[in-house]
Amino acid sequence: MFKKLSFSTLGSAFVLLALGTVAYAAEAGGGELAIAGLRYFTVSVFAAGFGIAIAAFGGSLGQGMAIKNAVEGIARNPESSGKVTVTLLIGLAMVESLVIYTLVIALIMIYAHPQSAAIAELFAKVV
Repeated sequence: MFKKLSFSTLGSAFVLLALGTVAYAAEAGGGELAIAGLRYFTVSVFAAGFGIAIAAFGGSLGQGMAIKNAVEGIARNPESSGKVTVTLLIGLAMVESLVIYTLVIALIMIYAHPQSAAIAELFAKVV
């Protein structure tokens, strides 16, 4: 099972990196700066969405496995429930922090890109 999980994780990372290179490969020639910025924005949104989905899926799997093992440990040795609970909560915070880091990177990808002024002008003309 670990091999399947690691191959799917590597495959997901490869897809996200490929989407990132497509975002940077957008042509910005002449008056097409706004269109290239919109392409960059679209690909950034897709990459951010896939990144958050994968991070949430992996984080929830990790948290579920941690909780399952902690409950099994407490069931086998009830006297160690205090130590197991403290360690569990620290571990869950660490796993959740990885998902939050992914959220921060996704927000940076969406809102802090070089063509933000061109996209804002494009949307101002439409509205």
